[in-house]
Amino acid sequence: MSAPGGWVLGYLLNSLWQVPVIFAAGWIAARMARRSGPDLEHRVWVIALLLQVVLPACRFRPGGLIHEIVGLILRRSSGAGGEVRVAVGAGVTSGLSMAWLSNEVLAVVAVTYGCSVLYFAARLGWRMVRTWQMERQAKAVMLTGDAMQRWERCGRVFGCASARVSESEVIGGPVTVGVWSDVMLVPPGFIDSIAEEDLDVVMTHEFAHMRRRDFVKNLTYEMLSLPVAYHPALWLTRARVAESREMVCDAMAAGAVAGSERYARSLLRLASLLVKGAQDETLHAIGIFDANSFERRVMRLSERRAELRGVRRLLTASACGFVGLVTCASALGLRMEVSAPAPAAVAQDASSARVTIPAQKMDAVYKRPPVYPAQAKEKKDTLNGPVVLDVIVDEEGVPSDVRVRKGLRSDYDESALAAVKEWRWTPYLVKGKHVTVNTTVTVNYFLVK
Repeated sequence: MSAPGGWVLGYLLNSLWQVPVIFAAGWIAARMARRSGPDLEHRVWVIALLLQVVLPACRFRPGGLIHEIVGLILRRSSGAGGEVRVAVGAGVTSGLSMAWLSNEVLAVVAVTYGCSVLYFAARLGWRMVRTWQMERQAKAVMLTGDAMQRWERCGRVFGCASARVSESEVIGGPVTVGVWSDVMLVPPGFIDSIAEEDLDVVMTHEFAHMRRRDFVKNLTYEMLSLPVAYHPALWLTRARVAESREMVCDAMAAGAVAGSERYARSLLRLASLLVKGAQDETLHAIGIFDANSFERRVMRLSERRAELRGVRRLLTASACGFVGLVTCASALGLRMEVSAPAPAAVAQDASSARVTIPAQKMDAVYKRPPVYPAQAKEKKDTLNGPVVLDVIVDEEGVPSDVRVRKGLRSDYDESALAAVKEWRWTPYLVKGKHVTVNTTVTVNYFLVK
């Protein structure tokens, strides 16, 4: 199995369980943030979405990072200078190892996953083409009278004076599109068919989307989430992102039309007018009824609870951050890796269940950096070169025997031995069983003067 194939399968394997775990943590954090206003709740769900994409690709454990930091501090405090390069191949931090399958099965899984990503990418591309065609085919509307005054007032309030309005026959309600310039699309005759008060609500809500650049943000989230677009938990997260985004715009728009109660009444009237014209789900657009959460939005607007401010809001945000950190640390600590079967060229002793493999075939959990010999540096009696060590790694990934095969000098040899004896590896699997491994580690000493 090639390195890219192993990475893809590792990403898929970890995303299967990490994505729902992050969704659960996001739900808890969002519940905590609810009283702090929709803006904080929306940020929680956006961060959860990004973590669902990024976290399965992270290949380090917090414990290993702590060991690295401690080793760096000890090295600095010892006064040892110089640069020590350690050549052991491509070892990386990892957690649990998955029992290996045949290369053929792993290849089929990788190809299937790749095809699913291509499918969701093609679907997103098709939706964007449809949206672009809809925008091009829409007919510009010249507003007059009170409607023109309301439009200009919204443009000044929300800082979107260059926005335009057009009519499209393929939509059932108002939507906002546009990357470089914002366009509000409405069904034919929509502006003349609704009351002035309701027109205010529609305009302020769509201008809130324009002010926040929600069309571009939504497109970015869709593109970033393609690697895990297959996962139902991601669909739930995206629905929460859309719902909380609409609530943020509701709050912005309600402040511009003299209160939440008036705004909620207008939403109810608009919903009764637009119920017969459902929005085309294949279009990539942002509208006032974009999220399937109309009842929750009206209830949220009707609530009279005071939002948390000041120190209490800060404490709530800190608690949400703590939940996120604990979730990330747990997910990274339990990360699983895909282990390929032992290559045919590897020598195996059946009587001792021991294999001999190169170091680059093993995953290092922790590497303590060797310390450059301090006395050699003080006496200016330094050497550059490799120390080659024979290492026996037991079934638990711990070096049980480390010996010098090719030394550089006794002080350098002792430094290399002391460091490698503290290293830890992921237990190596052969036919699903942990085995003892004979390997070779090369420590290259190089002093930058």
